Amino acid sequence: MKKIFLMITILGFVSLCSGCKSDIPIFDETRAFAYLVRQCDFGPRNPGSDGYYACLEYIKTEFDQSADEIILQDFSYQEQRNNNKYELQNVIARFNPNADFQTVISAHWDTRPWADQDKNQGNKKSPILGANDGASGVAVLLELAKILKENPPNIGVNLVFFDGEDMGIPGENNTYCQGSQYFAKNLPIPKPNEAINLDMVGDKQLVIPIERYSLEYHPKLVRYLWDRARDMGLDAFIGRVDYAIYDDHVPLYEMAGIPAIDIIDFKYPNSYANFWHTQQDIPENCSKESLEQVGKLMLDYIYNREGQNWGND
Repeated sequence: MKKIFLMITILGFVSLCSGCKSDIPIFDETRAFAYLVRQCDFGPRNPGSDGYYACLEYIKTEFDQSADEIILQDFSYQEQRNNNKYELQNVIARFNPNADFQTVISAHWDTRPWADQDKNQGNKKSPILGANDGASGVAVLLELAKILKENPPNIGVNLVFFDGEDMGIPGENNTYCQGSQYFAKNLPIPKPNEAINLDMVGDKQLVIPIERYSLEYHPKLVRYLWDRARDMGLDAFIGRVDYAIYDDHVPLYEMAGIPAIDIIDFKYPNSYANFWHTQQDIPENCSKESLEQVGKLMLDYIYNREGQNWGND
């Protein structure tokens, strides 16, 4: 993944929320964390593995019970590291699909086939469990799906689970994010008004700065969400612009023209250690409290987005 380091402090956000509601549904962080653990119980979910197929069926079964409409988007990809070809699948769960305003909230559900950042040389060729890098975003989306079923939204919400995000070669961006690239080139739904991608949101030491491309792609949504996080006391969200990263929001914007942002914790767990793409990416290094911060903000966004007229610029 390409990262560009930039440190800018943004001060003095002006509230953009007009008539925000306070009586929105409650995000159940305990249930969300159980979704994270359940995915990890399947083992690594790298494409072609037993855990991959078991988790795919689990996700589809969960959506069968909640979504208004489910779309399965199949595609093939030959990964560049070992030249293996895989049949992959994006899963889209739609809620209120006939609404005029449509948003995407996405996460990738696959896990890295290689622990290439592990300090232990013996681990580098083994797949990771992906509790944070993969399962955390999916866990938030699965909990959102249950809430959306019980509390139908006024806007259209498309929960999109991208496949093939983490099979790439470092430094070669186009080898990552295969599911979002395919989705963007072959939109299976009418073009959404905007999109929010969740990645690495379960870290016990959660810190979410503003990802730089996000500020470029949809600055008003960024300012709105970080302002709301501040007002709600969600202290993981900090008003600092940090790295730019090639994640699933980039193909959505660059290939499909969808204003898209990324909610991501860059340092897992902190500046002094690294669990990303290692065998330490396990549930014990994640927390329900971190999922709650992100989930609460997403619910606030969903149930307050209607009527906000600040647009996409």
